[in-house]
Order: sequence, then structure tokens, then C-alpha cells
Amino acid sequence: MDIERPEVAPRDAYTHGHHESVLRIHSWRTVDNSAAYLAPHLREGARVLDVGSGPGTITIDLARRVRPGSVIGIDASSEVVDRATGLARSEGVSNVDFHVGDAYALDFDDDTFDIVHAHQVLQHLARPVDAMREWRRVLKPGGLVAARDVDYGGVIWSPASVGLSRWLELYHDVHEWNGGDAHAGRHLKQWAREAGFHDLAVGGSTWVFSSALEREWWGGSWAERATESRFAAHAIESGHSNPDELQRVAAAWRDWAADDNGWFLMPHGEILGRA
Repeated sequence: MDIERPEVAPRDAYTHGHHESVLRIHSWRTVDNSAAYLAPHLREGARVLDVGSGPGTITIDLARRVRPGSVIGIDASSEVVDRATGLARSEGVSNVDFHVGDAYALDFDDDTFDIVHAHQVLQHLARPVDAMREWRRVLKPGGLVAARDVDYGGVIWSPASVGLSRWLELYHDVHEWNGGDAHAGRHLKQWAREAGFHDLAVGGSTWVFSSALEREWWGGSWAERATESRFAAHAIESGHSNPDELQRVAAAWRDWAADDNGWFLMPHGEILGRA
């Protein structure tokens, strides 16, 4: 049963942080594997804002697709902004810029962008509707918002694992403690309507990790994140876990990655809406 979550939360913190194990996963993301629902709407000459751009791989892909248009990526971390800027330069993509920014208070005039895109952002925000209202402000009339977020209520895996079951419990607890919503995918339609968007197109898609390489990559990343990332620090600080338990969770991820029967699915909600 869903419990109504207040729009104002005591914290508004990013659960994952920017440990290398996190950025390694985020750097895998492209339009094809993370924003395919938006691809048909990317036109040459469009001006795009990418909120929560992280290491910049989706943002740079967007820029390639809208040339000679332009893309701006914003992120709360100056470190990750610098990393994304370096990646764009190394790949010779000149129609993209990255800046430190606040999803709730964008440093842009009204009616500036044709598209505002956000991948895996709203789940981490304590006030998602307020953020979407701000995104609507900077969109031109008729402009498009595009958001995709995972729903951890639908995450499933095989074989069964007590350690991974505990990981998922901890993830929900830590995410809520940080002010986010681990079930964000299912709420995108509601949030977009409350923020004033119309002509909504609602969909969903999944990530599946099953091959030996995929399991090594995904499971290995989470084994590190369980003990070394900001998630681990938050799990301990919040009182939901301790270092010994987190080591057991990491071991469960390594066991899953080594199992030839390993399979993991993450469902996502997707929303397109007009300003």
C-alpha cells in the first residue's frame, strides 16, 4: 500500500553520492538505453536543459541529436560538472555546456527551452512537484518536459537472496530518510499534472542485467556502493544499518554476480508533458 508522502521533507539529500562506483554506472547511460521515449521528439535546432546531468553521457548524446541546437546540463556537484565538461571536450561536442545548478531554482529566464529532460532525478527530490513547476517556468509555451524514474517497488531478481532482500529494504529506508521517493516511477503522471503540464504521454521501460558481463558490472558496482559510497554512509548515519551488515550485503551482490542464473530487472516510469 502506498503511503501519501508530504511535499515537504526533513531532508533533501542525494542518496547515491558521487563515488566512482556510482559514476561508473551513470556513465553507461545514453539516449538509447535511458531516454528512448524522448528520442522521437529531439529535433535539429532545439534548445534543451538536462537537469541532474551527472557525468554527462546522456547530455552529450542529446547534444549530438539536436545540432545545431544547444544543450545545457546542470548538476548540484561541481566535481561531476567538471568531469562532464572534460568528457564533452574529449569527444569534440561543442554545443553542450555544463553548470552547477539547483533543480528548484534554475538560473534561466522564463520561456527559454524547448525541452527539459531529467533522468533519475525526481526520485531524489523532497519536493518533486515544486521542481517540475520550476522546469515548466523555463519551458517555452508548448515546450516538452521529459522525465524517467525507477520504481524500486517493482525491482525483482533471481535467484532468491536474503542479502539482496535486505539491500532493498535498506535502500527504501535510506532513500526515505533522505527525503526521496523510491517509488517515483509510478508517481510521475500525478506529479506532472500537479505541476501544470498537459497532453501527457505516460509509459515505462526496464533495465535487465543478466549476462556475465552485465552481472559483473552491476553487481560489482553495488558491492562497492554498499560499503564505500554515500549510500553506505547514510545507512549508518541514519541508524538503519552498520558496517558488518553492509559487508554482508556487498557479499550478496558478489554472490549474485557470480551466479550463472543471475537476473535483475529494474522498472521505470516515463512521462512526457507539454507546458
